[in-house]
Amino acid sequence: MSQDKSVLLKIKDLRIEGYSDEHWIEIVHGIDLTLHRGEVMGLIGESGAGKSTIGLAAMGFTRDGCRISKGSSIEFDGMELTTTPASDLQSLRGARIAYVAQSAAASFNPAHKIIDQHTEAPIQYRIQKRLESQEDAMELYERLRLPNPREIGFRYPHQVSGGQLQRAMTAMAMACRPDLIIFDEPTTALDVTTQIEVLSAIRDIVDQFNTAAIYITHDLAVVAQMANVIKVLLKGDEVEEADTRTMLENPKDDYTKSLWAVRDFKRDQKPRPVDTVPLVSVKNVDAAYGDTPVLHDVSFDIFAGMTVAVVGESGSGKSTAARCITGLLPPTSGEILFNGEALPPDYRDRTKDQLRQAQMIYQMADTALNPKVKISEIIGRPAQFYSGLKGPALKNRVDELLDLIELEPAQYYHRYPPELSGGQKQRIGIARTLAAEPAFIICDEVTSALDQLVAEGILRLLDKLQKELNLSYMFITHDLATVRSIADEVVVMQYGKVVEQGPKDVMFKPPHHAYTDLLLSSVPEMDPDWLTTLLEERGVDNIGEAAKLK
Repeated sequence: MSQDKSVLLKIKDLRIEGYSDEHWIEIVHGIDLTLHRGEVMGLIGESGAGKSTIGLAAMGFTRDGCRISKGSSIEFDGMELTTTPASDLQSLRGARIAYVAQSAAASFNPAHKIIDQHTEAPIQYRIQKRLESQEDAMELYERLRLPNPREIGFRYPHQVSGGQLQRAMTAMAMACRPDLIIFDEPTTALDVTTQIEVLSAIRDIVDQFNTAAIYITHDLAVVAQMANVIKVLLKGDEVEEADTRTMLENPKDDYTKSLWAVRDFKRDQKPRPVDTVPLVSVKNVDAAYGDTPVLHDVSFDIFAGMTVAVVGESGSGKSTAARCITGLLPPTSGEILFNGEALPPDYRDRTKDQLRQAQMIYQMADTALNPKVKISEIIGRPAQFYSGLKGPALKNRVDELLDLIELEPAQYYHRYPPELSGGQKQRIGIARTLAAEPAFIICDEVTSALDQLVAEGILRLLDKLQKELNLSYMFITHDLATVRSIADEVVVMQYGKVVEQGPKDVMFKPPHHAYTDLLLSSVPEMDPDWLTTLLEERGVDNIGEAAKLK
C-alpha cells in the first residue's frame, strides 16, 4: 500500500518581525516552503539565518518579541495557522505537530520524572491512558537505544546524561505520533556513535509512520543523511533550495559553496616537550558517584601550551575526569598533580591560587550565563574575586578581556546574554574564564552547540589566545573534526577507562584500537548514502537491531 505523499505544510511569503529599540524590524523576508507527508526538509545556514524562527513558525508560534507579519500564510493540513484561534493552536501542538529542542537539559522540567513528562501530552489529548502511554514510552526508549528502557523514564532529568536526555526528548516528541516534527539541532549534543543510533531511529520513525519533518541543523553531513530536500538560508532570506543530491553535488550559490567548504582551520601539531614536568597530570585516578564506580585507573598528561583532546561516547568518563581535575569530584584513589605538586582532591581544600589556575568553559552558554546579569558583571566577578580589582581598574580589565575575545567593549559592556548570538555568548564564557588568569582551561564541548562557521571562529580564537597567553587546554569533545583542527594529543576513553592515547598524527592513522576505529568510522560524511551503507556494513537492518552497532 503506497503512502500518502500529499502536501502537509505550505508556507507562502512568510515574514517575521522582531521588536528592537522600540521598532519592529523584519528578520525573515518572504520565505516560501512546501512539505509533503513523509518528507524531510533540511534547513541549514549559519547562526542568525532564521532556521529556528521558521521552524517555530511552522507551528504557528513565535518567540517573545517576534510576530508574524500580515499577509504571511502558514497552511497545515488545510488549516491556516495565522488565523487559527490560540486555543486551537495549543491543542494542535504536541498532538499533531511536535518540537524537539536543541538543549534537552534546558527543556525538561527538573522537578518531574522523565516518563511523567513523556505521558503528559498523550493523556491530555486522550490518545492513551497513563499505563498504555508509559508502556509506549518504554518501547520508544528501547527503539532509541536508551539503557534500561523500562527503568530510565522513572529518573529525573539530572540523573541521566545529556545524550540520553536528548533521546528521551525525541521519544517524547513521537509520543502522539504527530504528522509533523520540527527537529531543532537534535543531535548537536550527541557523540558520533549515539548520533548514528538517533538518526537511524528518526529515519525509521519518519518512514514507518509517514511523518513529515523539518530538520534544522548546522551539520551538513548530518542533513545529507536525513533530508529529501535542503533549503539554504542567510539572514532571513532563502539562498537556494534543491533535492539533497543535487544540492550536495552542484550547489549554485557562492554562499552555499562556502558552507560546503567550511572548517578549513587546522593548526600545526606541537611536539611534546622533552624532560619537562607536565602542567597537569592525572595519575591512576579512580572515581565514583556514590557506590557506582565511573573512572578506572585513568592517567594522562597535559603539558604547558598544548591541547589534549579527550574523546569518547556519552558516559565514557570525559566530563567526570574534568570534575576530578577541578576538585568537584574527589577521586577515590590516585591523584591530580599541577606542575608536579599534588592538588587537594576536594576543591574546598584548595587555595585561591590553585582554584584560579584551572578554569572551565562550558558547553551550553545559554545555561552557563545568568540571563539577568550584565556582561560587565559576568566577566568582572572572577576578576574581582581572584585579583581584587575594583572601580576603574575593574572596568579596564573587563574592557581588555572583551578586546581579547574580539568583541567591542562599548557595544557589549552593558548588554545581557539574551541579547547576544550563540557565538557571542560563548565568547563571553571564554572571557569570564580568562578573567581568573588561569594557566589551564577545560573546554567542555565548547563548539558543539554552534554552527560550523561560528565554531571555526571560536577555534581560531582559542588558538590565538593559547599562543598569546601560553594556555593549556583539555578539550572535551565528540567532534572529531574539531580534534583534527586543534589538538596536539588525543586521549580516547570508553566505560571510564583510557583505551588509547598519543599524538594526533599517530592517533588518526591505522592501525587503531577497535573502539577508536568505531569512533572514526562513525563520523558522518557528505554522502546521502553514507548512513545506509554504514548500517549495512555493521549488519543493522533496522533500528531494532541497533545494539549491533557496538
